[in-house]
Amino acid sequence: MDRDQDYGGRQIVGMDLHRHRSVIVRMTETGERLGRVRFDNSPQELAAQIAQAGLNPRVVLEATYGWYWAADTLSEAGAEVHLAHPLGVKMFSLRRVKTDERDAADLADLLRMGRLPEAWIAPPAIRDLRELARYRHKLVGLRTCLKDQGAAVIAKAGLRVPASDLYGRHGRTWLHAQDLGEVYRLRITSLLDLIDTLSAHIGELDSALLDRLGRDRRYQAVRTIPGIGPVFAALLVAEIGDVTRFPGPAQLCSWAGMTPKHHQSDTKTRRGRITKQGNPLVRWACVEAVQRMRCDSPMRALATRIIETRGKQAGHVAKVAAARKLLTLVYYAMRDGEVRCLAKADAA
Repeated sequence: MDRDQDYGGRQIVGMDLHRHRSVIVRMTETGERLGRVRFDNSPQELAAQIAQAGLNPRVVLEATYGWYWAADTLSEAGAEVHLAHPLGVKMFSLRRVKTDERDAADLADLLRMGRLPEAWIAPPAIRDLRELARYRHKLVGLRTCLKDQGAAVIAKAGLRVPASDLYGRHGRTWLHAQDLGEVYRLRITSLLDLIDTLSAHIGELDSALLDRLGRDRRYQAVRTIPGIGPVFAALLVAEIGDVTRFPGPAQLCSWAGMTPKHHQSDTKTRRGRITKQGNPLVRWACVEAVQRMRCDSPMRALATRIIETRGKQAGHVAKVAAARKLLTLVYYAMRDGEVRCLAKADAA
């Protein structure tokens, strides 16, 4: 099926990436097929196959499971790499006949015609930050799950914890003094060991993030925003990366899935809830930060105005609007290294 020709132009390559094996389809700029190949995944094999596409080919692959190694290998081989957004190419999965070769060819056609919905390829330094921030977030979630299990054990025993923090110094002292029975005691001991282990790893990740971001101008500026501490600041800087890729704060909020849905047909226009089609960690961090900000902050004032106008039932709407305002300030903090509106408010 390989019909390679002596084509001297710049080739367009579509790559359907999978976990074990992938497919490459090569074509000309006019859409004529030059060849296709299926190969076992490895950087060496991918480099050998992309060498068949000539000098500086334009290659597109989907932002799917484990795409980092493929994008790096293609870049090192001299290819111009494009990353397709999964939501933008989702329509291809609805075909009656779906094959890896057709998927790769469709990606190449979209790139060739200039209609590819692209995702940003984060540089290695940003990816490293994301790995640290995301892994910390995962470990905190696991630790919370373990703490909930401990609280459930105490509830089964019919005990009431006198301390505000069951896993703090006073809470543990009280916990060790209780007669829980052999099975419950065994589980509580195991949970405490796991919680301590996770806490140690979380502390190591905090140190690693601080080493990389402690002197970062963007990180320092984001931390000046009310409600954002070192953890949220590191998460936002890592996930957003190069903020200048967004023309303005509205585009950043849309990327985070914090803008309303918009459906228009003929004379009818309907706007709904936020899309939630975007980065979930950025959205979560902004909403959580709203909960702990000062009452005199611009975000809290915005939420208060919305509740006064629309009633207490609009509390969720007000919270999301405040989070979107917060993300707007994050945009300017990362772009300019300061948030001038907050400086004016403090001066007043």
